[in-house]
Amino acid sequence: MNYLAHLHLGGPRPAQLLGSLYGDFVKGPLAGRFPADIEAAIRVHRRIDAFTDSHPLIHEAKLRFPAERRRLAGVLVDVFFDHCLARDWQRFSDEPLERFTHRVYGVLGETGSLPGRLAHIAPRMAAQDWLGSYVEFEVLQDVMSGMARRLSRPALLDGAWDELVFLYEPLSADFRAFYPELQDYVGGLPEVRDGLDIYQAS
Repeated sequence: MNYLAHLHLGGPRPAQLLGSLYGDFVKGPLAGRFPADIEAAIRVHRRIDAFTDSHPLIHEAKLRFPAERRRLAGVLVDVFFDHCLARDWQRFSDEPLERFTHRVYGVLGETGSLPGRLAHIAPRMAAQDWLGSYVEFEVLQDVMSGMARRLSRPALLDGAWDELVFLYEPLSADFRAFYPELQDYVGGLPEVRDGLDIYQAS
């Protein structure tokens, strides 16, 4: 899953929001590199990725893409599912998307030291409202352009936008089938459940 989904699923407390993002920028063993509550959220991030990558519905979603695209199909599904989550946000959260993203940006802005590349992109993420912008499907064109610039072979994404347009409805159906299962899985993780209980009680 991509940024918005991880943030939505990983728990509402500041440390959980940070760890939900850190998981995309921190690799390898943790073992005290960060405060314990952030490391717990990074481990939740990794469990979400493992559950997603091994799920039959995700396998089927990747197979919708042409064979030459399969290498990057997982990334395309991730960003498309973030669009679906933003588009359908009210189905999955009682908190308005704008308020949620503002809260995330606030936590990032108040954190003095962010790991790796996140330190460089966090200000742009907030200024350009990356998370909220996923509501607009066309934004994925910009997302894929950024992905292509980071690839050693940018041509691997040639034609990917047209495929997403063509696959919009079936991939949306994949999201609607998969995301509630992922929510149920994450909701059963004690690190998330305990944080949610504390947040709601405060």
